[in-house]
Amino acid sequence: MIDIYLCRHGRTSLNAAGRLRGRLDPELDLVGQAEAKGLAELLAKLQPTRIVSSPLQRATQTAAPIATAAGLNVELDGRLIDRAFGEADGEIAADVVRRFGSLGKVPGAEASEAVAARATAALNEIAENSPAGPVIVITHDSVIRNFLKALKGSDAELFPQRTGSWDLLRYDDGTWSMAEFDSKDDPVETVLGN
Repeated sequence: MIDIYLCRHGRTSLNAAGRLRGRLDPELDLVGQAEAKGLAELLAKLQPTRIVSSPLQRATQTAAPIATAAGLNVELDGRLIDRAFGEADGEIAADVVRRFGSLGKVPGAEASEAVAARATAALNEIAENSPAGPVIVITHDSVIRNFLKALKGSDAELFPQRTGSWDLLRYDDGTWSMAEFDSKDDPVETVLGN
């Protein structure tokens, strides 16, 4: 069994404004920087064996303090990149949904199934090729939600994950299970019971 701490990156100015980030590459804002530092304080003490991140800077800037605190390098995996929203990247999400009916109907938007497929391939490979010990993965809300929806089935209701939070997924013999979702608590206390 291997524990994967699946984390959403820290906040950006686009998150704060309710705008779709997609393939845009904004930096963390001050809140996001504090969230990244908080994740580092919580997760580095778990002594992770790997840190894998989306290549977008909001994810790498979240991963960097964790890697520094844990004495590890950040590995990049393009399959963890945010969902492309086509011509809607940078627009207010609620306005886009009103105009098109759903994010999936935006011209040039990546299909949810495609996001789930690449996320599943990446996470399976990370879990199967990592040494014992927890692994930290930094990615995006749409990647997390589509991966979890694929695991739980198409009828699963999934809620957005807060920026700077973590989920604990367990991979055991090809099977995924979820132990925690959307947490900002100390995993040593909440998961390990210390």
